[in-house]
Parts: sequence; C-alpha cells; structure tokens
Amino acid sequence: MPLVIVDGANVVGSVPDGWWRDRAGAAIRLRDSLAPLPTTGLPGLPAPIEVVLVVEGKARDIPQAPSGIRIERASGSGDDKIIDLVRAEAASRPIVVVTADRGLRSRAIDLGAEIRGPSSVPR
Repeated sequence: MPLVIVDGANVVGSVPDGWWRDRAGAAIRLRDSLAPLPTTGLPGLPAPIEVVLVVEGKARDIPQAPSGIRIERASGSGDDKIIDLVRAEAASRPIVVVTADRGLRSRAIDLGAEIRGPSSVPR
C-alpha cells in the first residue's frame, strides 16, 4: 500500500487564509480535509493508500481523529521527521511526499520518494 506523507506546515502555509493566527486549528482543518484520501486515493495513485500528516510546533498537539489519517508529531524539525519516515518505508513501498519545500523535496527524492505539491491534496 502506498504511503502519502503530508508536510503539514508547508501545505497549511500554501493557503493565505490566516492560518498563522491559529496554527493548530489550521492543522486540524487540513487533517479533516485529507480524510477521504485513504479510500479515494490521489490522481495516478489509486486507493487504498495510507496517509500520514506530519505536524510540528504549535500544531504538534492536535488530536488524532477517527478519519484514518495518521498524525506524526515532530519533536523538532518536521522535515527531519518526514525524512525519517521516508527512510524507514522507502524500501518496502511507494512513498509520495506532499510539500513545496525545495530542500525537503531534494532530500526525499534522493531516498526514492515521489514529490507532489500542496495543491495535489485537498486543503
């Protein structure tokens, strides 16, 4: 089953909707908007898929929801957490990282991940 890893801070930051006033609330909205993906998939990536939302900073303590979206809380850098996840899973299944962060994109590609931009997921 493919793994889709969503860079929460980067995807939330791609929509200028005032997210900076309530980072946790923005992360919860993103988590909830991702809820259909495990059963609907993404274009070119049919379901079922596993979706992981990586959160950091003030969004780190958002609650897990019964939606099937796994929350991974970065104790430090969200980018480092994402790379740890890619490194742990890349040999066993396809990995897609959703981010616009150039440095993270490069690091993830070097480990064999596919990259998609923030607009590839519901926000």
